[in-house]
Amino acid sequence: VNLEDITDHPSPNYLLVLQIAQEKAIEEEAALCLVESDVVVKPDTLQTLFDESLTQPDCGMVAAVTVDKEGEINYPYLYAKGKEDRCFSTRKHLSFCCTLLTESFLKKFSFKLLDPTKSWHDVTISHQSLKQGYKNYLYTSLPVWHQPHGSRPWKQLKYTNPIKYYWLKMINKRDKI
Repeated sequence: VNLEDITDHPSPNYLLVLQIAQEKAIEEEAALCLVESDVVVKPDTLQTLFDESLTQPDCGMVAAVTVDKEGEINYPYLYAKGKEDRCFSTRKHLSFCCTLLTESFLKKFSFKLLDPTKSWHDVTISHQSLKQGYKNYLYTSLPVWHQPHGSRPWKQLKYTNPIKYYWLKMINKRDKI
């Protein structure tokens, strides 16, 4: 999809991409796998997510856990520390770092209902999956390398100058969840 052909809205166009991807997945009778640009996956990661989604009862979403370059679980899955090398159902949200949304769930919740004033939709979509009666699964046995905020360098301030980071986030109205 060449976004320039369908919108003049400046980047990011996260919501528009989600809506187009959902439409295409439903048309193709397929699941939808989202991988953010600052995430590095292994050659078998996407196929494994798909295969595992088929083995889990009532699966709405399934995600690969994110790790740092040393292989340690990192944000946004810090809650999974201590649950390494397994799969578990979670009521906490799944990030879209590397997440598969099942065809069944995609058909039940339209992304056109998402709030256009927000920047990110993974929390809302995760909660909608649960609300629709599905289960969301996190695979800590399927790690992907998440380079923290590689696509948004301004977020590095969170680690070096948190006061400035949150001030700029507030006045620039960035990353509304």
